[in-house]
Amino acid sequence: MSNYFINIELLSDTTFGRGDGVAGLIDQEVEHDSYGFPYLRGRTLKGLLSEECDNLLCLIPDPQEHWLNARNSLLGKAGSTIETQSRMHVGDACLPDDLRREVAKQFELEKYRGKITLTPTDILSSLTTFRRQTAIDSKEGVAKDKSLRSSRVVLRELCFKAPITLNLKPSDDSQKILALLAVSVLALRRIGSGRNRGRGHVKCTLWQRQENQNPEEITTKHLRYLEQETKA
Repeated sequence: MSNYFINIELLSDTTFGRGDGVAGLIDQEVEHDSYGFPYLRGRTLKGLLSEECDNLLCLIPDPQEHWLNARNSLLGKAGSTIETQSRMHVGDACLPDDLRREVAKQFELEKYRGKITLTPTDILSSLTTFRRQTAIDSKEGVAKDKSLRSSRVVLRELCFKAPITLNLKPSDDSQKILALLAVSVLALRRIGSGRNRGRGHVKCTLWQRQENQNPEEITTKHLRYLEQETKA
């Protein structure tokens, strides 16, 4: 079992949509935990990586079977069994552990003292803001009636980390699997709701955790391997 994580840096305001809003306040709320910290679900992130990986394989001229096998080992395939299911588990992308840990301590301390000054709404508001948009009538050139919509967005320049666990088998080609993962991570440039309308611009990199060592950024190393292996 190998441990990695994806570092996601927000280059623009981003909405990790959860599919609903808050009545009387906002039409589209962001996903957030009980302390008010926004996060991106691991299942959603894995789906985005799967899309980028499939797009990559379409660009490889006549991809050989070992690349397709590596893709299926990494991400699984429809109708997979226990033997053929995805080797990769993607956790939720969250803000730094130390920040969340300190805020949780503050919540518990205030709860113990019986004097609440910090609320989840305060945390959420400090990390997000609102964006509003409307639809324009193409003939009249004015806003359409009842078309104003508001969304909460996570502020740019924040960084999120998503843990990744790879349960590789001895028969798996780990180099090719990691190469596909690294390139899929690097290719992921837009996430969240409204990513086709200017929101959700991100920079993603793949890192490896090693015992008693600082994490190592391994995106470029595996990108070079894929370039060499797929040269025409």
